[in-house]
Amino acid sequence: MQINMQLIILFSLLLFVLYASLIIYYRSGWIKIPTTTNPNPQTSNQTFISVIIPARNEEQNLPALLNGLTEQTYNKALFEVIVVDDYSTDGTAGIVKKYSSGNIKLIQLHDYAATTGINSYKKKAIEVAIAQSNGELIVTTDADCVVTKNWLQTIAAFYEQNDPAFIVMPVKYSCNNHFLEIFQALDFMTLQGITGAAVSGKSQSMCNGANLAYTKKAFNAVGGFEGINHIASGDDMLLMHKIYKLNPNGTRYLKSADVIVQTKAMHNWKDFLNQRIRWASKADQYDDKRIFWVLLIVYAFNVMMLVLPVIAAINNYQLTIINYQLSIFECWLYLLLFKTIIELYYLYPVAAFFKYIKLLCWFPVSQPVHIVYTVIAGWLGKFGKYEWKERKVK
Repeated sequence: MQINMQLIILFSLLLFVLYASLIIYYRSGWIKIPTTTNPNPQTSNQTFISVIIPARNEEQNLPALLNGLTEQTYNKALFEVIVVDDYSTDGTAGIVKKYSSGNIKLIQLHDYAATTGINSYKKKAIEVAIAQSNGELIVTTDADCVVTKNWLQTIAAFYEQNDPAFIVMPVKYSCNNHFLEIFQALDFMTLQGITGAAVSGKSQSMCNGANLAYTKKAFNAVGGFEGINHIASGDDMLLMHKIYKLNPNGTRYLKSADVIVQTKAMHNWKDFLNQRIRWASKADQYDDKRIFWVLLIVYAFNVMMLVLPVIAAINNYQLTIINYQLSIFECWLYLLLFKTIIELYYLYPVAAFFKYIKLLCWFPVSQPVHIVYTVIAGWLGKFGKYEWKERKVK
């Protein structure tokens, strides 16, 4: 038993070293990303943009997004907004029709797709919209998001200056004083920093569908969602991987406060867990196997952080390190402390960009919750089912 305990501790330390190395690497990568400033609104742009918004039962959220799109500084003649109503049972369609006098139009998904035989309605909605679009550049967001007035202006300027095939952009959660929303904002901000560092450093290809841009040419060149349309999620990362394989130098990260899209946090723990299970469900579908190994290290380390206190409760084994004796539980406490410190070191510059520095005081408190949810969501994402938009998905 003593040898086994020693191996467990050594394995835990190895996982921590690997995990900490990743976190430091991502911090360095995030800091190196150049920040893009707001372009001159008088700049003569030429790019026609199609903004695509899949929407299912979003009558409460759509007005804020559509109002933001009507207030864009970008030339109204150079963009269109296509909202795809995904079999909504509320007043989503009626909300869009109130804005249809301008460059905002509505597509009903039921005119193009049956209610059966589809595992990813969101991919189908985007696919249908792109087929009906006029834009050279496709920009996607979600119906529960809010955009800045310079959103499209900044995207267009970046696209025309750099000629990318795929643009990844930042997203943040809005939050109030409720712990659940603060926890989600911190957790998502962590993912966003990793996304920026990974994309900019070309180490992995990561993104979020709430704030993406890609050329219609690139979308068509890879056959759109063909080959991945059977997977419920992945309208963002799995598509990105297809385009990245065809054009690895054409993927860029746009780091600018003017393109931050703000979205709502989940209202309860059940919805939050369902969302994270949905995200985790595509973990083994990535062609970029570097992501798999990163996810494996992160998951294994969190599993170990969950298992160590359980082992400590049933075994009082004492480990001797340079004349000091530490119990399993004390080792776990030190690992938890170092994990928190290294993650705060990484998060500070990311939080500064998103203007969420004040939330970092909640970060140590959220650690146990984060470890537990990571393990549960990762497991159920692979072996369980989840419910999303009133649909059960395997």
